[in-house]
Amino acid sequence: MAERLLVRKHDRVATVTLNRPEVRNAFDDALIGELATAFKVLDDDREVRAVVLAGNGPAFCAGADLNWMRRMASYGYEQNLHDAMGLAVMLQTIDRMRKPTIARVHGPAFAGGTGLVAACDIAIGTPEAKFCLSEAKLGLSPATISPYVVRAMGERAARRYFLTAEVFDAEEAYRIGMLSGLVPADRLDATVAGLLEHLLAGGREALAKIKDLIRTVASGRVDDDMIADTAKRIAEIRVSPEGKEGIASFLEKRKPAWAGEKK
Repeated sequence: MAERLLVRKHDRVATVTLNRPEVRNAFDDALIGELATAFKVLDDDREVRAVVLAGNGPAFCAGADLNWMRRMASYGYEQNLHDAMGLAVMLQTIDRMRKPTIARVHGPAFAGGTGLVAACDIAIGTPEAKFCLSEAKLGLSPATISPYVVRAMGERAARRYFLTAEVFDAEEAYRIGMLSGLVPADRLDATVAGLLEHLLAGGREALAKIKDLIRTVASGRVDDDMIADTAKRIAEIRVSPEGKEGIASFLEKRKPAWAGEKK
C-alpha cells in the first residue's frame, strides 16, 4: 500500500507531498494527524530550513474525504468537536512553524485544501489551480480554516466566497491574495526553487522571529505598546549571535556563516 504522505529532504528543504491521487488528495482524520506530526517533526529538525507542501495527481487537495464525511455524519457533538480540533491543530501547526512554508498549488484546492494553502506563508499556483469554499452548500461552515483563509484573502472576499461557495480560478485567487504568485505550469518548480534560494539566504533565527513579528503586528493596533515591542525585537536580534554575524558579513563584504551550511 502506497504511503499517503511523502516527506523528502534535500538541500535543507523538506517537501511534504499529499499522496492520495485516487481521491484527489482528500484528507481524513488519519491523514490530518500525519500532516500535523510531519510538520511538527520538520519544525524540530535542524537540518531543514524551509518546507514545501505539494500534492500528487491532478489536484492539490479536494478537502474532506467522502468516507470520512460519512463517518462524521453519525458522530455526536463531542466526537465532532474532537474531530474538528484535529484539523484545527494541524492547520495551526503549519501556520506556527518557525520555518518558512510554501504551498505548491498545481491544481484544484477545495474547502480544507484552500485552508492548507492559506496556512502556508507563500502560495504559488498555476492556471490549473481552482478554489472553492464549498461548505455553505453542504449546510456547514468553513470554521476551522477561516482564520487562515480570511487572513489570506481579506474579509471582503471572504464574505463573497464563504457565502456563495462558488468556484474561483487561479487568476482571481492571485488578485485577492490567496495566491502569492501565478505562473505557467512549466515554471512552477523553477519559481518555487527561486523562492527557496531567497529563503535559504536568510538567517534561521531571523526568519523565525520575522514570522512571529508578522503575526503580532498584523493582529494588533499600532499603539505605544506595539512601538515599544518592535523596538525591543530589533534590539534583541541585533545583539544576538546571528544578528552580529549578519551585520559583520555585510560590512566585510562576505557571505554570512549560515550561507555555508551543509547542503
